[in-house]
Amino acid sequence: MPTATTDPALLRTWETASIDTVWLRPGDWYTPAAEALVEALEARLDTAPAAFRLGQARSAAGVGITEAIDDMAVLFRAAGFESAPIRSIRALCEGWTEGSTSAPNAPSMTDAESGLGTTEYLTQRLAEVYGASQRHGKSVTDTHALVMIDVTVAENDPWQRMARNAAVGQALKGAYGEGHPMARMGDGLYAVLVERGQSLGTGIAHLRDHISDRALAMRVGNLMRQPPRVWIESLPASHMYATELLDSLQR
Repeated sequence: MPTATTDPALLRTWETASIDTVWLRPGDWYTPAAEALVEALEARLDTAPAAFRLGQARSAAGVGITEAIDDMAVLFRAAGFESAPIRSIRALCEGWTEGSTSAPNAPSMTDAESGLGTTEYLTQRLAEVYGASQRHGKSVTDTHALVMIDVTVAENDPWQRMARNAAVGQALKGAYGEGHPMARMGDGLYAVLVERGQSLGTGIAHLRDHISDRALAMRVGNLMRQPPRVWIESLPASHMYATELLDSLQR
């Protein structure tokens, strides 16, 4: 609960707005690090050190970087700012990275930075598609394809990479919907498993614009290739060759 040294109004406004818009699990939002960030903001102090501690706390709780960035942005908007300071976003990402590297390693099917699947996840989904196609006497080459998205720019530091991954992850979820088979393949490279159809080609330009718009909205347009490179990658006849294709596409 908030301490006597903090005006609880902003903290409660932040929590309520975050849970209503970006937070996934209402029961685990509060942490003393969130209160410390509010204290620093209200006292007009540098918020970067508190943001760093918040990043550590979010990572330790298993919160993805996308959710953590969006959550902190809610606070600054609630306090009347147009956006969170770049210095504080960077500190949040650095704290999150430190927290994630100190946590026990465990295999995951979700990429924490983008909120998308991992390559292992996409490989598993492809196995399901190839299995279903074989049972129905169809060819995956004819029914499915990969939409590839490349936003790679010159080498940048970890917080920039995480902010970029968060923006692209949100853009792809917005375009295709939650649960759609998609993955972060490498630094700046993403893949979406789609069904072939008449709208496949015409949707590429729309997707490119959607990613660019989301990047501008999150103020990370300068961290990615503009416009993003988007293309259709045909799938081979067997899952074994599809796995090799994924390996070859990774950086």
